[in-house]
Amino acid sequence: MSKLTVNSEEISAGKPLAAKKPWYREYSEALIVAAILALIIRTFVVQAFKIPSGSMEDTLLVGDHLLVNKFLFGTQIPFTDSRILPIRHPERGDIIVFEFPEDKGKSFFDRRDFIKRVVGAPGDVVEVREKRVYVNGEHYQLAQEIHKDQDLLVPNQGCGPQFPRDQYCRDFMPAITVPDGNYFVMGDNRDRSFDSRFWGFVPEAQIKGVAFIKYWSWDSERTRPRFNRIGRWID
Repeated sequence: MSKLTVNSEEISAGKPLAAKKPWYREYSEALIVAAILALIIRTFVVQAFKIPSGSMEDTLLVGDHLLVNKFLFGTQIPFTDSRILPIRHPERGDIIVFEFPEDKGKSFFDRRDFIKRVVGAPGDVVEVREKRVYVNGEHYQLAQEIHKDQDLLVPNQGCGPQFPRDQYCRDFMPAITVPDGNYFVMGDNRDRSFDSRFWGFVPEAQIKGVAFIKYWSWDSERTRPRFNRIGRWID
């Protein structure tokens, strides 16, 4: 076994030995490095989100915890709307997390994140007739969509082409073209979702990423985990 030796010439020359760092300094440096790495990962790679409402049932339940891929649509440069190195743009069927457009202008701490499914991409014509969604004139039906209210809400004068709209536009919406750089989104729980039918489009710059896996799920009513949902990919 080799032994650690000290050069006698260095001692005689008066060169001081390197002092060992105090334990609290070592722990502090490790925590700082870990915090910086976590911030970089959260900002540019992946971020965790929790589902607070039932608008995406039964795809996502209240209490589901998700991971969101933040680099698929491009890495957003902090404090700007610019993105670099996008792999692709959002597509119909993607479940995206985005900053609620009507919160623009509010302080950072007052802004809310929403999660919905992309139904219309730029240039698409989206229409709703008797709960049925039509995209570019064709019925667009997803296996994940559900309707928990069998009644039809009859539209009134508040269902024109302008936003915001009232709740009676839920089941009937006139055809509208999605502008460039924007997306039309809806919740899978179609009758209980506050989405693009009421407040309009989502600018691509406000999209944070695409949800891809459930890493944890908690049933608050039964006060126990939903083990059958943990680790499941999101469709």
